[in-house]
Amino acid sequence: MKKDDLRIVFMGTPEFAVETLKRLVENQYRVVAVVTQPDKPVGRHGSVLQPSPVKQYAVENGLPVLQPEKMKDPAFVEQLRAYDANLQVVVAFRMLPEVVWAMPRYGTFNVHAALLPQYRGAAPINWAVINGETQTGVTTFFLDHDIDTGRIVEQRKFDIPDTADAEYVYEGLMHLGADICLSTIDKIVAADGHPDTVSQDDFVSASADTSAGQLVLKPAPKLFKENCQIDWSMTAKQVYDFVRGLSPYPGAWTSLAEAHSTGAEGKATTLKVYSTTKTGTPTDGRKPGTIVADRKRLCIACADQMLQIDSLQMAGKKRMDAQAFLNGMKDIENYSAQ
Repeated sequence: MKKDDLRIVFMGTPEFAVETLKRLVENQYRVVAVVTQPDKPVGRHGSVLQPSPVKQYAVENGLPVLQPEKMKDPAFVEQLRAYDANLQVVVAFRMLPEVVWAMPRYGTFNVHAALLPQYRGAAPINWAVINGETQTGVTTFFLDHDIDTGRIVEQRKFDIPDTADAEYVYEGLMHLGADICLSTIDKIVAADGHPDTVSQDDFVSASADTSAGQLVLKPAPKLFKENCQIDWSMTAKQVYDFVRGLSPYPGAWTSLAEAHSTGAEGKATTLKVYSTTKTGTPTDGRKPGTIVADRKRLCIACADQMLQIDSLQMAGKKRMDAQAFLNGMKDIENYSAQ
């Protein structure tokens, strides 16, 4: 098989997927169609429809776009089949039914932003940083019946500095994902659709944790408001990693509650935290969530040490540094973080 024989359907939605689609187009791979999510209602009344970043790029470059509500819709399946693709590439898209992923002669492969089998799930970048990993990467694998479990074609590693947040890793893996996608396609072409692969059951990442000889798998579940709340009873390092793993989006948050002299708590205010600094300063017995501040520094007690808050945002306000926040919160030490 030659490169010119390939007919590729690309599937993706967010900005992360655009870089890979762009590289396919720029390197003259034949992308016969693009599948992405339906336009999303935005605005106060939802009266404006916002196309996905992938759709915007596809339209700008004259690529046919399909936007099915349901992937099993017979009309969509027949429309997809009519493009006669022999390979499908998936980057940051939804789960596909077998009737779709099994359609092309050479199968469907996914570009996943983690070193599988670690961090299977919807938010692998965030959870790798939250868990304090020093290394992650990207994996290409052929889709099968279960989520993120197919046979691995290729992996590439990416270092995570201790100061990096999720945005830094996102940018790095976005470009690395485009690289590995092209490399994977070249392997598929060279092997006439049957490149060497490795089963995830047998695959052990060199950086994986082990216990009693078994691989300890770390999941990457979808992020909701509930699992983005800061737990100040964790260590300062754990909170530090939690904050940067959710920065800038969706953002780690906490509640500030005022303690009255009666001991009753006042109305809580939601506060998003975007960046922190480890101080190494002991809490001296302060309860987790206790706030200590002066004119320039804002610190909150964790389980073992004080953590300095550098960048934050109050509900309904713009993001600001700690000093600007303290200028408007003269009585901050009357509050606690929960």
